[in-house]
Amino acid sequence: MPIAIFNSIEAGAIYALMALGVYLSFRILDFPDLTVDGSFVTGAAVAAVLIVGGVNPFIATAAAMLSGFLAGCLTGLLHTKGKINPLLSGILMMIALYSINLRIMGKSNIPLLSEETMMTKLTSFWKSLGIDEFLESMMPGFIPKTWGIIVLMLLLAFLFKFLIDWFLKTDIGLAIRAAGDNETMIRSFSANTDLLKVLGLGLSNALVALSGGLIAQYNGFSDVGMGIGMIVIGLASVIIGEAVFGAKTIMRATLAIIGGAILYRIIVTLALRVEFLDTGDMKLITALIVIGALVIPKLIENQRERQRRKRRMAEVSRNMMEKSGEQLAAAKTDS
Repeated sequence: MPIAIFNSIEAGAIYALMALGVYLSFRILDFPDLTVDGSFVTGAAVAAVLIVGGVNPFIATAAAMLSGFLAGCLTGLLHTKGKINPLLSGILMMIALYSINLRIMGKSNIPLLSEETMMTKLTSFWKSLGIDEFLESMMPGFIPKTWGIIVLMLLLAFLFKFLIDWFLKTDIGLAIRAAGDNETMIRSFSANTDLLKVLGLGLSNALVALSGGLIAQYNGFSDVGMGIGMIVIGLASVIIGEAVFGAKTIMRATLAIIGGAILYRIIVTLALRVEFLDTGDMKLITALIVIGALVIPKLIENQRERQRRKRRMAEVSRNMMEKSGEQLAAAKTDS
């Protein structure tokens, strides 16, 4: 159990990048972007092909991020210039990317277990620091072989979290937020809302593709079907994070997304350990998690509202009783 939880936190830190991308499109731009299912694989495919071709894995991962940016921009152009419905433009791009990803990979699966990846380089760097030996001496017998991946991936997730926080406070970031809140208003100030949408979707899918490239290197393979349901996982991370940690400010919201992504992986890991569930039920588990994250907070809020209403009614009744008692006492005094 401990090693399963540890691995789920590792994976959750990587998927948090994808969840941050979904947050940009879903919450900031108010754009239901289904390109995610395709751009996730695009990042994995580009990174895998370049790594197998002998390219430095860090450069390959950056190229994966660039490929996701281009995919997101194309979705934005379909919507803004082609005047296609946002949901349909994402679906069209997702379908197109399936064939594009197959073209990039040349086959349905590319193994990376024998290749030098970003994960192997980071692990080697971490071991050279001697931190694992120090932690082993402090906590003898602890299960994880290395803390390198989990620490470095969390640092990477928080790096992009702070970059997003900073970007959304710049003039362009504020304009993107305004375009998502009220497109008509921001257009009245002569802002190019089409460009803002294209840029926002590009940045969103760049983060998704980065996550895909890292997951391919983490799992040791890239597969053309690994992106199926990614948008649901991203939304689950966003919804869970907001429900558990709150989202009153941008900084708190992005922090909640990282927490939600990790919490989602932990919940899935624990759910799969139930005897009557297996790996084929993962999509069902995800759907139930999202339903629970959407319904339970509303039920709790409704219960709190009923309690507040009861307290107000009791207070009003008590005030009325006190007033009637005072009036009765005054009447007796006068008589």
